[in-house]
Amino acid sequence: MMTLIVIAIAIVVLMTLAYRGSSAAALSISLALLALVSSLLSGNTLTTWVFTALFAISLLTSIPSIRRSLFTKPALTVMRKVMPPLSDTEREAIDAGNVWWDGELFSGKPNWQRLISGSKPGLSDEEQAFIDGPVSELCRMTDKWKINHHWNKIPDPIINFVCRNGFLGMIIPKKYGGLAFSPVAQSEVLLHLGNTGGGVSYLVGVPNSLGPGELLIKYGTEEQKNYYLPRLANGQEIPCFALTGPTAGSDATSIPDTGIVCEGEWAGEKVIGMRLNFSKRYITLAPIATLVGLAFRLKDPDGLIGDIQDYGITCALLPRETKGMQIGRRHLPIGDSFLNGPIVGVDVFVPLSFIIGGVEMAGKGWRMLVNCLSVGRAVTLPTTAVAVGKRALLGTSAYANLRKQFGVSIDQFEGIQKPLARIAGLTYIINASRLQTIQSIVDGNKPSVPSAILKYHTTEMARQCLLDAMDIHAGKAVIKGPNNYIADMYESIPVAITVEGANILTRNLMIFGQGAIRSHPYVLQEMALLQKGDGDDVVAEFDQTLAAHVGYTITNFARSVIMGVGLSREATVTDITHLLPYYRHFNRLSSLFALTADVAMLNLNAKLKFMEMLSARLGDLLSMLYLGSMVIKQHEESDNTDEEWPVVKWALDYLLYQYQVAFDELLANWPNRWVAAVLKRIGFPIGGRFVAPKDKLEKEVVRLFADDNDTRRALTGGLFMEVTANNPLAEVNQVFLESLALRPLMKRVATAIRSGKLAKSQGAALVDSALDSNLITAQEADQLRQFDRHLMTITAVDDFDESELIRTTYDNKDDLQLITG
Repeated sequence: MMTLIVIAIAIVVLMTLAYRGSSAAALSISLALLALVSSLLSGNTLTTWVFTALFAISLLTSIPSIRRSLFTKPALTVMRKVMPPLSDTEREAIDAGNVWWDGELFSGKPNWQRLISGSKPGLSDEEQAFIDGPVSELCRMTDKWKINHHWNKIPDPIINFVCRNGFLGMIIPKKYGGLAFSPVAQSEVLLHLGNTGGGVSYLVGVPNSLGPGELLIKYGTEEQKNYYLPRLANGQEIPCFALTGPTAGSDATSIPDTGIVCEGEWAGEKVIGMRLNFSKRYITLAPIATLVGLAFRLKDPDGLIGDIQDYGITCALLPRETKGMQIGRRHLPIGDSFLNGPIVGVDVFVPLSFIIGGVEMAGKGWRMLVNCLSVGRAVTLPTTAVAVGKRALLGTSAYANLRKQFGVSIDQFEGIQKPLARIAGLTYIINASRLQTIQSIVDGNKPSVPSAILKYHTTEMARQCLLDAMDIHAGKAVIKGPNNYIADMYESIPVAITVEGANILTRNLMIFGQGAIRSHPYVLQEMALLQKGDGDDVVAEFDQTLAAHVGYTITNFARSVIMGVGLSREATVTDITHLLPYYRHFNRLSSLFALTADVAMLNLNAKLKFMEMLSARLGDLLSMLYLGSMVIKQHEESDNTDEEWPVVKWALDYLLYQYQVAFDELLANWPNRWVAAVLKRIGFPIGGRFVAPKDKLEKEVVRLFADDNDTRRALTGGLFMEVTANNPLAEVNQVFLESLALRPLMKRVATAIRSGKLAKSQGAALVDSALDSNLITAQEADQLRQFDRHLMTITAVDDFDESELIRTTYDNKDDLQLITG
C-alpha cells in the first residue's frame, strides 16, 4: 500500500514539475528526494532503484558534454536521415512574414495579454471622410445589374472616377501622391463597395493588393518609385500582375515563361536586356491595364550579367504598348462581371532596367511575391468574405422576418432558424478574424500563417452563408433581376475560393505545412542546424535547441493531461466572466495541439509532408484555435458584450466543436493505432465534451437579429446602405425597419383578429376592415397601406420581356446551319 502511495506522490510531483516547465535541476532534486522517500517508507527495492536510475539519468543529462555525446549527436544523425531538406522555394515561402499569435498557439501556453492588449481597429478622420465621400459616390454611380447583365464591362466614367479620386493608390505613400491608408481603411473601403459587385471591388482591390504598386514600394529602385508610384497613385497607370499560366497555377514556382539575357535594340541603341516569351491567363484588370507586372524565369546562358546561368523567378514591369505583347482579350468569369483576361508575349525585348528593383533583384521574384502575399492575402479576400457574410445576414434576417407563410414570419420556423443563426455566427467569426488580423498588420506584423488561415476559412464560411441565404430566400433568390441581392454573390463566391492559392491547396499543404515550421518555437531552427556541418558550435546549438524542444513537449503533455481531467483552472485577466471557461478551453486545446503536432512530426516524420489529409486536419486544429482567439479579442473590445453574447457564444461553441471533430478525424486516420489511442485518451479522457451550438442558443441568435439593435447594426455595418434604385439590399432592410416601427400597430390588428373582432384577411382589405371598425385611424391606415406596397415590392421577383433577355439572334449563317443541320 505504501508503495502505491509513493508512486502516486511521484506522479503528482513529476506532472506538476512538467506542467510548470520546471528546470532540470528541480527535476534532479525531486527524483533524489523520491528515491529517498521510497527507500524509507515503501521498502520496495524496485521502486527505489527506478527513482535512483531516473535521478542518475537526469544528473548525467544535465552535464552538457555527456548529453551531447550520448543523446544529441545520435539524434542529429538520425534526424538528418529522416527530415527532408528545405528547398530554396520552400525556405523563401516559410521565411515570408513573421510569427504572431500563431506562435503563441504553437507554444501550448498562449499569452492572452499579448493579444488582448493589442490596439483596437479604427479609422482616421481622413479615412472615414474618404468612405463617406468618394466611396459612397462610387456606390451611387454603380449599377451592378447592368454591369453584370447588360454591359458586361465597367463603364469608362466609373473607371475614370476611380482613377481620378485616388482609389488605386490607397497603399502608396503620400510623398508619391498616394493616400497612405492603413490596411484597416483599405478593408473598410472594399467592404463599403461590397454592394457594387466584384467588377468595381476588384478594380479597386487588386491594385492595392499583390501587384506592381506594393512590389515597387518594397523593392523598386528610387528611379522606378519616383516615376511609377505617382502615376499609379493618380490613375495615369492601371496595373495588373501576370503570374499564372496554362501549366503553372497553384505551383507558381514552375512557371515556364522565360527571359533570356541578351543584346538587343532599345530606343535606337544596342543594350543588354531580356528577350521574354510568356503566356499568362486569369489576369485581373489585364484588359484595361496600362502597366503589366510580369513574373518569369530569368536565364543568362552567356554570362552577360554574372556567373549565374539560371537566376530563377524574376519580376519586371512592362508598359502596355511594349512591342510583342498581346493584351486586351477577356475571359468570362463566373458570377459578377470583372475585367480579367490573358496576356501573351512573343520575343518581347526590354532593357534590364525593367526588372523591379534592378538587376540586383534578378532571381528574387518569388521571395518578393510571397512576402507581399503574406500581407495582401489577409486583407482583400477576407474582406470579400465579410462583405458576403454581412450582405447575407442583413438581407436574410430582414427577409425572413418580413416573409410570412401560414400566417407567421418564416424566421419563427425552426428549419429557418438553424441556417439563419449559422449565417450570423459565421459572419461574426469572419468579421472578427478579418479585423483583428488586419489590425496586427497595422501594428507591424506580417502574419503569413494567419493569412492562409483566413484565406481558406473566411471564404469557405462565406460560401456556407450564401448556401443558407439561398435556401431561406428560396424562389426570391433563384430568379435573377435587378432586385435580387443574393444570386450574383452566390455565383461569384468560387472566384474567392480559387484565387491567391486555391482553397484545396491552402488547407492541405499551407496552413499546417507552413505553420509547423514557421510558427513552431523550435522546428525551423532545428531544420536550419540539420543542414549545417558537424562542428562543435553546431552540436552545441543543436543540443540547446533539442533540449528546449524536449522540455516543451513534456510540458505540453503534462498540461494536456492535467487540464484534460479538469485539474487546472488557469487564471486569465478579463472582466467578462462568461468568457472565462472559453479561455480555459482554448488554453487546454492549445497545449493539446502543440503536443499532437510534435507527436505527428516525430511519429510520421518526412511522410507527413505527403499525407495531405492528416496535414489538413492538423491545420484545422490550428485554425479553430486562431479563429476562436480572434472572436475572443473582438468580444473583449465590444461596447455591447451582454447583448451580443448569444452570437459570440454560438461562434465559440461552433469552433470548439469543429476542433473536436477535426481531432477525432485525425486520430481515426492516424497510421499508428497505438499512438492514436494514447492521444485520444490524453485529449479527451472521458470522451468528447464539446457539442455544436444548441437549438435554444440558435433561437436566441435569431431573436437578436429580428430586431434593430446595436448588435445587428454592428455586425451588418460598413456596407453602403443608402436606399437607391441600384441598392435592393438597402431597400429590403428599410422595409424591415419600417415593419419594426409599425409593430405595435400590427400587433393591435392581429389581436383583434384572434379575438374575433376583425375578420381574417390580407393587405388592403384588412386595412379597410380595421379602419371601418374604428380599430385604427385614417393616418394609421395610410401607414399600413404604404407598408403593404413596400412589402409587396421586396417580396416580388423580376420578370422581363423576351427582347430584354436575348443578346444576339440566331439568324446568322453559322447558327442557322447548326440548328437546322
